[in-house]
Amino acid sequence: MFKIVLFQPEIPPNTGNVIRLCANSGSSLHLVKPLGFDVCDKAVRRAGLDYDELASVAVHEGLEECLSALAGARLFSIETSGQQRYSSVSFAPGDAFLFGPETRGLPQEVLARVPEGRQLSIPMLPGNRSLNLSNAVALIVYEAWRQLDFARAAKGRSLPST
Repeated sequence: MFKIVLFQPEIPPNTGNVIRLCANSGSSLHLVKPLGFDVCDKAVRRAGLDYDELASVAVHEGLEECLSALAGARLFSIETSGQQRYSSVSFAPGDAFLFGPETRGLPQEVLARVPEGRQLSIPMLPGNRSLNLSNAVALIVYEAWRQLDFARAAKGRSLPST
């Protein structure tokens, strides 16, 4: 479905949550080293539960290796400095979403690799720094998937009327 790229993630539970999100949305996860933890870390496994077996997760030595693996995908960055709201973009299957490390965001040299029209932001109230990484990833993935009418999703059950 989509490709999620976490550039140098630092906090294990965030990555575990994203693994779980990928398993439930059919997305793949690409982690770009250096990582702030060992992928076998107990906190990653606890947050991802057993979903790591249901999600495609690749670990890349650096950004170049990752971008090579994503060849052909439209790359979008999501950063507080993005000039376009994520909700104004039409997403397509196979799009790749690039997120920066929790404490510092994407470096300028990485942002320069993404066309300006694909540098996205998530609206927030003034004076706030950012959303939690796994929340931001979920917001973007579910908006993109919604635009595709939740292709391949399990059919929901109707609630009984009262």
